[in-house]
Amino acid sequence: MSLLGCEPLRALVATVSAALICCVLLYARFTRASDLPPGPRPLPFIGNIHQVPIDDAERTYAKWSSQYGDIIFLKLFTRPTLIVNSTAAARELLEKRSAKYSDRPPFGWGDIIGTQRMGERLRKHRRWIHSTFFARGALDQLTQAQSREIRTLLRGLVYKPEQYVAHLHRFTSSIVLEALYGHAITSDDDEYLTYAERALKGTTEVTTPGAAIVDFIPFLRHVPAWFPGADFKRQAAKTKAAVQLAHTKPYELVERLMASGDEKPSLVRSLIEQCTAKGTLAEERYDIMNVGAITYVGTQTQSVLLNFMLAAVLHPEAYVKAQEEIDRVVGNDRLPDLSDRNSLPYLECMLREVYRWNAPVPLGIPHALSEEDTYRGYRLPKDCMILTNLWCMTQNAELYPDPETFRPERFWGLSEEDLEELCPSNIVFGYGRRICPGRRFADRSIWLSMAAMIATLDIQKARDASGGEITPPMSFTSGSVSHAKEFVCSIKPRAAAAGLIASFATSTTAFT
Repeated sequence: MSLLGCEPLRALVATVSAALICCVLLYARFTRASDLPPGPRPLPFIGNIHQVPIDDAERTYAKWSSQYGDIIFLKLFTRPTLIVNSTAAARELLEKRSAKYSDRPPFGWGDIIGTQRMGERLRKHRRWIHSTFFARGALDQLTQAQSREIRTLLRGLVYKPEQYVAHLHRFTSSIVLEALYGHAITSDDDEYLTYAERALKGTTEVTTPGAAIVDFIPFLRHVPAWFPGADFKRQAAKTKAAVQLAHTKPYELVERLMASGDEKPSLVRSLIEQCTAKGTLAEERYDIMNVGAITYVGTQTQSVLLNFMLAAVLHPEAYVKAQEEIDRVVGNDRLPDLSDRNSLPYLECMLREVYRWNAPVPLGIPHALSEEDTYRGYRLPKDCMILTNLWCMTQNAELYPDPETFRPERFWGLSEEDLEELCPSNIVFGYGRRICPGRRFADRSIWLSMAAMIATLDIQKARDASGGEITPPMSFTSGSVSHAKEFVCSIKPRAAAAGLIASFATSTTAFT
């Protein structure tokens, strides 16, 4: 009698065979195909998600470059993902092939311009933003508001230095609010400033790539909010409510101002007038609300300025050198303005180094591949999420030796060709068709505020009760937005600029 004639044994063989077939199928499903870019081996169902840390993922991706190269393929649950760790790959894919690489993954925030899918609505919104925050003529019209708010910032730093984070938040939001809505902030508890703060906090949390498992397992969108582990749905609902207020309240303010006869210009007012003239306001009203709210809650200027202040404390030699340059070129009777920019090359180097030292958006905002593509002989599947590791690019030791050290001199005397290759402002604002449309406005605001602080303030290490210096750690927040963690420092007016600072105290705009 054959052994296989035994019924229990046949059942066992069948079970083992079925299990082996399942294993082979799972292995084939989750083992990396030979035509995909290199990367760590995924596990069944979860892919590589277990290998991606919650905090500082950009640093892990950067370390993987030594093993896998500058493009790394991952499977994050069901989502194919490509990590781009070099400027060369980013420029080739996101700029030269931008027609394929300019979409966004469906993170559930389609009406927010930063995560909006490609289409005519996005192109319209970007045109509107470009008209106010990129076109040079429009930017020049914002100079007066920038100058006024910079003086408010300086007064706040002089009289309430311990609240420097709040002062920077007010500064970065106030200019944009005025440009968008014609609303000038007169107090730190301004109603519309509060809307901006709440919406910014919420969207930063929920739009971090991978912040919610639902980003990668779409069917979880149907799980009820009360279900255990569904915190992501409750957070999303709370954030959407905050964003809704940021949509509607400032827009309604503009409508009230227009009805009262106020003629102060703003982007939203201009769009309302244009659409009213065309008879399209009813259908475009929501779009106007959306482009206004998301433009100002999305600004990351504050992050760059916080990094600058930490650099000033930890590297006083660079700060003093910038002060000496401003004293020599501008003097102490006025603040530096944009006409001085070309005459302050060290300050320009310092700004570039601030951008490079800690990329404010370490992994950018994810792109998505709209159709299958081939790169370096590798297949990139349709709907692949593309994460540009901007932090890794600005920390490349081959391009920027000793990258953790803050050293503005690394940009001194570079040729135009080298500067085009190395200038961090060509990296940190993103790539291709999804590059930040407000980058010129942000760059101007950052330069003007840095120049003003350097000219008028000494930002140094604080001292403890026994007179010893307190050296803050070089520590940055983790997430979709990164900036220096709040630290203790000393902010005092410069003796050389005493007369200039005194003039701020008599300004018509009161500090509160």
